[in-house]
Amino acid sequence: MTSAPETGPSPVQTQVGAAVGHADAVGRILAVAYELFSRRGVRDVGVNELIERSGVAKATFYRHFPSKDALVLAFLEQRDRQWTVDAIVSEARRRGNTPTEQLLAIFDVFGDWFLREDFEACSFINILLEMGPAHPLGQASIDYLARIRSHVQALAEEAGLARTEDFARSWHILMKGSIISATEGDMQANKRAQQMAAWLIEHHRS
Repeated sequence: MTSAPETGPSPVQTQVGAAVGHADAVGRILAVAYELFSRRGVRDVGVNELIERSGVAKATFYRHFPSKDALVLAFLEQRDRQWTVDAIVSEARRRGNTPTEQLLAIFDVFGDWFLREDFEACSFINILLEMGPAHPLGQASIDYLARIRSHVQALAEEAGLARTEDFARSWHILMKGSIISATEGDMQANKRAQQMAAWLIEHHRS
């Protein structure tokens, strides 16, 4: 009795395996990039360190990210999704029952964040200051900061405030200022900003 001939993986299995391998490699690279860029900025992190820490071959790294700048852009996109949307805006919306309460809750969320041991300030501000507004990474950071203002403006419109674009710009100054103050060591910066934020809301009610 002859046994059935051994066969290798089917084309579909090969494609699935390649896709899983691709996702795994990209995931490891992005996880390492998120940790390093958020804590140390761009220039202090080298490609060799990124490759070594993520455990991928150099060819694999460059196949997915042709340059370090390309990886930083991917990091900024991930930062917007995980920090701006999930950690700040979504959590503030969860904590407040009205748009006004949700706006003020941003600074309650900040207060919890400021007390964390892994508090790393705002990567968009850090990279903008590090690279400058003329650099593509600085410009990308400006664009992501504008997205934060758009979330604030949307809440202001839901709250029925007046001059919502001006409001969002002023509110964003309070957000950025409180982050810098917390980085200096002021653990009450969120409460100070929240008090000024309440005044700003009243100013824009008519």
